Amino acid sequence: MGSSAKTGGASIFVYHCTHGVARCGMQWHTILARGSRNLDWRRDGAGGKAGSSPLDPTDPTRMKALTFCLALAMSALPPVAKAEGPVVVELFTSQGCSSCPPADAIMHRLARRDDVIGLALHVDYWDYIGWVDDFADPAHTLRQQAYARVGGRSMIYTPQMIVQGVEDVVGAREDQVLALIEAHKARPAPMGLAASRVGDDITITLTPGAGAQAGFYAVQLVRYTPLRHASIQRGELAGHELDYANVVDSWQVVGQWDGQSEKRLSVTTEGELPAVVLVQQAGPGPILAAARVE
Repeated sequence: MGSSAKTGGASIFVYHCTHGVARCGMQWHTILARGSRNLDWRRDGAGGKAGSSPLDPTDPTRMKALTFCLALAMSALPPVAKAEGPVVVELFTSQGCSSCPPADAIMHRLARRDDVIGLALHVDYWDYIGWVDDFADPAHTLRQQAYARVGGRSMIYTPQMIVQGVEDVVGAREDQVLALIEAHKARPAPMGLAASRVGDDITITLTPGAGAQAGFYAVQLVRYTPLRHASIQRGELAGHELDYANVVDSWQVVGQWDGQSEKRLSVTTEGELPAVVLVQQAGPGPILAAARVE
């Protein structure tokens, strides 16, 4: 890694964090074919370097100030979290990313919290380095791309955390992640969500909250494995034995809701894997409600 690629006269790279919490850098990434799943930053000519953006994540002071402003500004936003329900934190990570273990360790801590639903989505765009992540799913890369498009970001990177479907945080910056979790917990509940399971049958009940607004909401069922082990033989983490928490196995839309009247959904599943239900504004947008399937 570290060599640039040229496609049609444009340099192409994706963002990739280096070891440590405070340093990140641009990592050149070769696009192998037209229509690549990677959402790449393109630049023509010789310009562009780390630190050129006003929101440069290499500047910890500026990023701390940004986190504070985000938390403060949320008091003026429409409700986007569920006060009495868990806050959802998605981690985009990879076994081929040498910068990801600190973020993976944070996910272990989040997975132990009752007020957080932590989900690790392994992506496939670092597989070319020499180690194929057997937890990765191309759909996870597409979801990360979709978040980037909606958020107006021109790149995707690892490790990245998305908090409650709206906040983008470098995954190794635990203080920023925790601050955003607390900010979302302080928001009122926009809707009610309950999920129960009997055998292979899951029942999902959706209830509009006070001042509910009509919208297009996707009801999603996520299955995950609480703990998975990887013996990494090649790539940036060659020789490492690593444990990963809450590794996503499947993510499916099981229904749609307009947010206006109570709705009940029934879903049939197989196996004993834990499950969570998320209600998310289309886009993908804010996650308005989340619940563990009990």
